[in-house]
This record gives sequence, structure tokens and C-alpha cells, in this order.
Amino acid sequence: MSPVYGQLREVTPFASVVLAENPSVMTLEGTNTWVLRAPGSESCVVVDPGPLDRGHLERVAAHGPVDVVLLTHGHHDHSEGAAEFAALVGAQVRAGNPELGTTGTADSGLAGGDVVEAGGLEIRVLSTPGHTDDSLCFLVENAVLTGDTVLGRGTTVLDGKLRDYLESLKVLADLPPGTIVLPGHGPEIADIGPVARQYLAHREQRLAQVRAAVAELGGSPTARQVVELVYADVDRALWQAAEWSVRAQLDYLADS
Repeated sequence: MSPVYGQLREVTPFASVVLAENPSVMTLEGTNTWVLRAPGSESCVVVDPGPLDRGHLERVAAHGPVDVVLLTHGHHDHSEGAAEFAALVGAQVRAGNPELGTTGTADSGLAGGDVVEAGGLEIRVLSTPGHTDDSLCFLVENAVLTGDTVLGRGTTVLDGKLRDYLESLKVLADLPPGTIVLPGHGPEIADIGPVARQYLAHREQRLAQVRAAVAELGGSPTARQVVELVYADVDRALWQAAEWSVRAQLDYLADS
């Protein structure tokens, strides 16, 4: 099925998605911009406005009014359009990195354990570093918005610390059974527990492969050398991203 860009698609009674038209090997079909509102609420919360695409931002803004804009992390495909979108709808941006907020102060920062009350909903903030140091997930009703920490298809790359990421996956794996995954890219998933555990198993497998590659290559191989060995069967278009993950794995092994 071809992706449908720009249209609001309801996923749950409180969560709908507008797909940004920025497909790539990294973003899959594009960035999922989530619109959250309790049934009967006039206002909403927007999570990850996406790239600086005025057409996309205006289409999302049409589903306002918007109480607040939340960011799962600072990568441009999620956050680049946030400031312009916030100005368009007259709302504050809040993120794990306060510098991404509209005020650039602690007032715009978010941390694990915070609760955002907006759009008629209570949105609980989970600190889930690993994909990036500032990655957050948002727990609302029976769903969790995972940004790039867990994708709707495939696995993610690491631009943060592997040790942090493994702990974040354990947090997600412990959420109540049947917690729906609303990811930053790709389709929604019915239950976070099994996929988080699959991600953990995948990371342990990759770590074993990297450890074996280091032993085979000897000395202190570069991330690229390890990628060429471990990811030989993976599309080379993904090798640069794989280097991020391998660097995180090499750092993990060095600290172990």
C-alpha cells in the first residue's frame, strides 16, 4: 500500500497521525507527526512536527487549537519544523533538551516522571536515552509514543550510549501488556513488550558479532572496519548509520 501523506489518520480514539512527506532509508515512509486529544476535547497536543515543510506544518495546524508541542528527540526529521510550527499555532515546544524548546530554558525542558496535562489527556514522560541522549517516550492511556527508540518496522540506530539504550528497552518491556506502540516512523504495533524484548535480543546479537569482529580484526579497529565485516549483508546505503551503532557498541565494550 502506498503511503498517504498529509491526511489525518485515526489510530486510537485519542491518537491520530499525519505522515510527513520525507521518506528515506532512515525515515521509512516518513516522519509520523502525532495529534493527541481526548474524545470531546477541542484542543490537542502535537508530538514531533517533523521537518521544516511549510505544507506539512499547515496541514497539522489545521487540526488545532494546539495546547503544547512535544518532541521525542532532537533529530531534524522530528524537530526541524518545531519552532515554525509553534509560532504558527501559538504553542510552546517542550523537549528533553531544553534548548529545543521555544524559550530555550528549563521551563521548556522535560524529564522522566513529568506529567503533561493537555488536550484533555495526562501524558507521562519516560526518559529513554540511547537512540539519542535526549530521547523521550510519552505514555498516554494504553499507548506509548516511542519516537525512534522503537520503530514500527525494523530496528533503530544508536546516536547515544548502548548501556542507556539497553536500560531504556527494559523500561519499555516492563510496560503493561497490550500497550500500543505509536512510533516515530512506520506503522503502529499492538504491544510494546514483545517488540522491546526483540530489540534487546537483537542488540545482544549485534554486540556478540561486534565483539567477534574486534577479535578477528585485532588491535583497535575503526567503526567502519567493523561495519564492513558485521554488516556485509546489509544495504550499503545503511552503512553510515550502522557506524553510529557500532561506535556505541565499541564504547560499550571498552567500558565493560
